[in-house]
This record gives sequence, structure tokens and C-alpha cells, in this order.
Amino acid sequence: MVDLKAQPFNLDDEAVAWVNETIAGMSDEEKIGQLFVNMGSERTEEYLTGVLSEYHIGAVRYQPGPAADVWEQNNILQTHSKIPMLIAANTEAGGNGAATDGTYVGWEAKIAATGDTKYAYELGRISGIEAAAVGCNWSFAPIVDIYRNWRNPIVSRRTWGEDTDLVLEMSLAYMKGIQESGIAPAAKHWPGDGIDERDQHLSHAPNWLTTDEWDATFGKLYKGLFDAGLPSIMTGHIALPSYQKHFNPDMTDEDILPATISKEINTQLLREKLGFNGVVVTDATHMVGLTGAGKRSDLLPMSIEAGCDLWLFFNDPDEDFNWMMEGWKSGKLSDKRLHEALQRILGMKAMLGLHSKPGNELLEPKEEALKKIALPEHQKIAEEVADRAIALVKNKQPENLPISTEKFPRILVVPIGAAPSPFAMMAEGAGDHPADVFAEKLRERGYKVDRYESQLDKVKGKSPDEVRKILGDAYGGKSPISDLTDNYDMVLSVANVVGIGQAIERPYWPGTKGTLDMPWYVHELPTILVSTASPNVLPDMPQVKTYVSAFDDKDFNIDIIIDKLEGKSEFHGTPANEMFVFPDTHI
Repeated sequence: MVDLKAQPFNLDDEAVAWVNETIAGMSDEEKIGQLFVNMGSERTEEYLTGVLSEYHIGAVRYQPGPAADVWEQNNILQTHSKIPMLIAANTEAGGNGAATDGTYVGWEAKIAATGDTKYAYELGRISGIEAAAVGCNWSFAPIVDIYRNWRNPIVSRRTWGEDTDLVLEMSLAYMKGIQESGIAPAAKHWPGDGIDERDQHLSHAPNWLTTDEWDATFGKLYKGLFDAGLPSIMTGHIALPSYQKHFNPDMTDEDILPATISKEINTQLLREKLGFNGVVVTDATHMVGLTGAGKRSDLLPMSIEAGCDLWLFFNDPDEDFNWMMEGWKSGKLSDKRLHEALQRILGMKAMLGLHSKPGNELLEPKEEALKKIALPEHQKIAEEVADRAIALVKNKQPENLPISTEKFPRILVVPIGAAPSPFAMMAEGAGDHPADVFAEKLRERGYKVDRYESQLDKVKGKSPDEVRKILGDAYGGKSPISDLTDNYDMVLSVANVVGIGQAIERPYWPGTKGTLDMPWYVHELPTILVSTASPNVLPDMPQVKTYVSAFDDKDFNIDIIIDKLEGKSEFHGTPANEMFVFPDTHI
């Protein structure tokens, strides 16, 4: 049974009565609709009110847009919804997860590299202020995965690190900060990512820890969050075979299911063993970690019956809504589980005070709200984080730092990227490589800079015959080493490797072996490698003697990186993952 007076809801009698009376007054269609979190395809009033009237959705998680547009969208939703809405954003790195013009503060790995939990609190606080301003009341953050496998392409920058105690401490600080603005955090991704090296967006990716290992890591972490009143979690499409077989000893390997549809994980482990009383939302349900486990018509009711309360995103609204309804009518989804899910969903809405005001008063006035977006003091915190986080991870040639126009007047800037991925392009933008920004900023500081043009750059827009000629020449012969050493004093390699949504997170090396894309020339010319995304590029370039981990390619971040390379400020960051996961790269 759901105890709405207990943590995390802590409702009084009046709020409990609202929950129960609201459920009692719902039609069957309204009850089923409350289970869905919609990803809107547009922000028009016609579309938004249509989704509300046809599918009676309980929540939304939208794609960020300009703050003014998001405010209008959320105001329409709250004003026209019969039952107040949960409105979620992905504030993983700042208010930019709620509105595109919000403040980017820093990825969790960047925050952790400062070594100071106050910045985790600031990340939550700033995220909360800006997300609440545009009408959000729920956030799919913090990410509480524990980074135990550097090959995992999902966790990477999106985690506090590999140490359980650090992850818990940082997560609690974030949680405190965002809750100050009345936003419910949803920690993710239960029962724990960062162990397998595959990407649950695209593949099966279990958590392989034993029950004892899981208890000492993820179990300790989640219990600490639950004890602190965490109101919601997102369940990943991640199996946990050890605990599934613990609760069901007769289970075979073929019976193992992702947590989303596993009663052993979402009911027996989460609810019964750990005592979690809050809301559980699925991760996005178009991910192959889930869709590869069964027919979608079965997965919908199975997820709620297994212990989830909310289903994240329609595929086709008519199909998904009808399949959930049919699953309930056929008994795949029991009355008991439907009622429990509704109690928790409405319980969290009451916990947030959404029941206490009419819908048209749930957002603050637009003019006042927009004044809270991208405040100068928020940007100042982001710059402070960058100064404290950027790390000189490897420095085997200390004589190369600091750089200057006297020491290295001629610099070749070389871009390094990942294999093309629509998901990565969406996350980082499809614009120029940050190597171009570095080149321009170095020129402004008085350096003579060339930006390396790769073979792939040269063939863009060329005819097939021209492509064959250019690439054929690349194999036919190589330039003399003196072409490099006579023309440049230093090489700055800029790696912008983003792995999410492409199964791996590794540099993409062209087949033209020996070209300057890959830093083979570290003994020929001073070479500095800067990563503006993944912290895990050293395994593919262990020969590099000087390596800086900078976490992102924001304009202000690049300015601070160059200041540190020039010795105008010190390197302060301490990315523990780099230091201990890759001992063999310090050669």
C-alpha cells in the first residue's frame, strides 16, 4: 500500500483527501492517461489542448526551447489540464536543460572535478530557479550512476564519478539545491548504469554486479537518497541478473528482463527491500534496451505492473494509450497496481502543492519569470566551476607549459572527433568543431595559427573521381616530417568526442594512417591534447605527454583553458577517474 503521509510525500489529511477524491472522480480514460509522460511535437495551443483532451496525460517532458516559448507552453498545459501537470526537464547540467537560453553550469563530471560539493548544490539551485521560472516542477536529475567502466558511453561526463560516497554526497547537494525552488528531482538510472560498456539506447546493457557488490555501491547510494527524502527515480532499461535470480532462483538467463519490466527489481528490491515509497518513471520507451525485450503492446502494462508509475513518451499516442487500456481491461495491469500508481502520481503533485492553486496561477507572471533566466550571477558560478574543474591530467613535458607567443609562435590546431551520431549532434550542436574556436582565439592572442584540414574535410562536396584521387594520394605517400617541424612550433589537438547514442565513446580515426588527425608526432613536436567533451580519450592516445580535460566547449570555457595554458591561472581540477582508471596512459 502507498503511504501518502510518509516520506517522501508527507501529505496532510487535506492533501490525502484530494488525492483519493480525485482518483475516485476519474473516468477510466483519465486514469490510464495519468500514466503517460508526453514528449510534445509542437507548442501550439491547438496541439497541447488536443493532447490533454484526447489522452488525459499526467505529465510532460518537452524539448528545451527559448524560455519565453517554454513558459507559454507550460502555462497552456496547466491552465487547460483538468488535473495539474507534472512538467519535467532534463536539468543535468543547468538551467539550459529547461530553456535553451538558460545557464549551462557544468556536467556532473565537471562539477565533481572541482572537489567541492558546494558546486553540486549550486548546479541544483541554479537549475531549480531557471526551470521553475518557466513552469517546470520535476527534473530528471541528478544522474547517480557510478562510473566503474570507462568504456561506458552513457555515463562519461554525466556522472559524479566512480566513488560511491562522492556520488551520494554530490547527489544530496544537488537535490537540496533544486528542491529549494519546489522542483522534485528524479535520480537516474535505477538500478545503476556505468558497469556494462554498451548503450541501453541501442543495446542490451545489464549491471553485472553481484548482490554484495551492488549492496555496497548502488544499494548504499540509493538507500542514502531515499533516507533523505528523494521523491522520484527513473528506472533504466538495465537488467540486474544477480538480484533477479536472488528473488527468483528458478530464473534462467533467458528470463532476465530490463528493470523497467522486472517485478524482482522494481517491486521486490526497490519497494520491499529498500522501502522506496516514491514515484518511479520509466526511461524513454523507444530505447532498444526495452523495445528489444518484447512486443510494445505487452511492455506498456508490464512496466506498470512491475512497479513503474509513469510511462515516458508515446510512440504513437493512439496505439500506446489503447494498449495500456487493453492491458488493464485484460488483467495484465491489475486494479491494485493502477491504483497505487495513481496514488503516487497525484501524491507527488500534492507534495509539490499543485493541488492548492488553480491552473492559471501555477506559473509566476511571465515578465517576472523571464528575469530569472541566465542571470549574471549564474554565469559567474559557471565560470567559477570551469576555473576550478579544468584539469591538467598528464604533464610529462612540463617545459611545454606555459605556452606563449615567444615560445610557440606558430601553432597547428588539429580537430579530433567521434563517429557521426545524430544523438551526439543534438546534444552538442552540429556547428563547427571547437578546434575552430581555439584557432580563432589563439590568433586573437597573437599566435600564427593554422587549422588542420583532414582528408575527410578535403573530400566534402567533391565528385567520386576527385574523392578517389584525394584519398588515393593519401595512401601513395606521406609528407616529410620537416613539413611539420619546419612550419610549426607546437600542435594543439582538440578532441571533441561525444559517445551518447552511438554505442561507443572513442575518437574516430580516418583510415588514412599517418596523417595528422592522430597525434603520432609527439616526439617530433611539442603536442598538447585538450578534450572538450569525453574525459576518456587517453586510452586511444597514450603517447601524448600533455593532456588537459576540460569537459565542454562553451566559449567561456575555452577562454579559461587558454588562460591556463598560458599560465595566467593555475590548473585546479582533480578528475579521479582519469588518475586511477587509466594508469597505463601515463607513459
